[in-house]
Amino acid sequence: MTDWDERWRKGETPWEKGYAAPPLAEYLEDEDCELRRAGRVLVPGCGSGHDVRELSRHGIGATGLDLSPKAIEVAETWPRAGSEDYVCGSLFDTDWRRGRAFGGVWEHTCFCALDPSLRPAYARAMAELLPPGGYLAGVFYLTPWDPGEAVESPPFEASREEIVALFAPWFELRKDRVPSRAYPGREGREWLAVFERQKCPIPGVAEEPQFV
Repeated sequence: MTDWDERWRKGETPWEKGYAAPPLAEYLEDEDCELRRAGRVLVPGCGSGHDVRELSRHGIGATGLDLSPKAIEVAETWPRAGSEDYVCGSLFDTDWRRGRAFGGVWEHTCFCALDPSLRPAYARAMAELLPPGGYLAGVFYLTPWDPGEAVESPPFEASREEIVALFAPWFELRKDRVPSRAYPGREGREWLAVFERQKCPIPGVAEEPQFV
C-alpha cells in the first residue's frame, strides 16, 4: 500500500503541478456549473490544495481532505483565497465528518490513486457524504500511465462504463465530456463527469446521514 505521507515528505509527488487542474478551471466557466449552487464542496485527496483554492477563488466554500499530514501542512502554507479550510483524515473514516455538511464533491486524482478494490467503498462514501440533490463532479483519469510507468501501482486506470456503474445505485449522470484543457500530457485522457445524488437508501444506514 502506498504511504502517501512518506511520498510527500520525500518530495516524490509527480502529481503536484503547482496549479489547479485545468478541467476544473474550464468547468467553473460553465454558466450552469453545479458546484456553484452546491454549498460547501469537499475535495478528497486534495494534496497541496490547488483545486481547493481555485474553488474558493470563485466564491465556492471548499474543504480539502487528505490522508497525509505533510500535504495538509503544505496546503496551509498557501495564502487564503477565500473561505477554504483543510482537514487531515481518511475518506472512509466518519469521525472527521462530524459537524460538517457538504452539498458537492470535486474529484480529481483521489479515485485513480485508490486500489481498485476500494472503488465500491469510494462510491458508498460519496453517497454517505452527499444529500439528495448534491453533486459529485470530477475529472477522472482514464488512461493514467506515462511511458515506463508500472500499471500495477497508482494511478490506476478506469473506464467511463465502470465509473457510471459504480455510482449507479445512488447517483445519476447529468453531464459528461472530454475536457478541452488538461495538464501537458493528459490531453484526451481524462473524462469530466457530473453526477447528482438521488434519494436512494444506503445499506446499513436507516436514513439520509446528518453529521452533527
